[in-house]
Amino acid sequence: MDWGFVHKTWDKWASSNIGHSGHPLKAAFLINYDPTGPSRLLSTIAEQEGIKANPMELTHFLDFIKRNQLQSETFIIGSNEYLVTSIHENWFSGRCINTSKPAGEGAIVIQTAAYILVALYEGSIGPASRAMAAADQLTWQLGRKNL
Repeated sequence: MDWGFVHKTWDKWASSNIGHSGHPLKAAFLINYDPTGPSRLLSTIAEQEGIKANPMELTHFLDFIKRNQLQSETFIIGSNEYLVTSIHENWFSGRCINTSKPAGEGAIVIQTAAYILVALYEGSIGPASRAMAAADQLTWQLGRKNL
């Protein structure tokens, strides 16, 4: 694993994609995740920006992914509960069902060979498209090193 490459790539990507006004994402985190590895290897948060995810919620979130019951369950990140709205080969998206934001909130979850990227955004269709483009950009960059 080339941690230097991951950290450098994350820092550059996060600085131009995560923030408040004008950025497509309000928060994101990158989980070191290998579903084929030994169970004694715990998944950890490799990088995060705009959110402080705690290890306990990480465990519940990863259990949600491992169960692969995306269409029949919700998932929780922070204080928000998400309903999966779209499922694709290596990613899915969800809308927050308990938000107080008038335009809503969403999450995009992309799985690569070594990571799970969770990208959080505020808004509806337009912001969701920009958030997906930003998330896809990072996974493409990590994919150049087969990560």
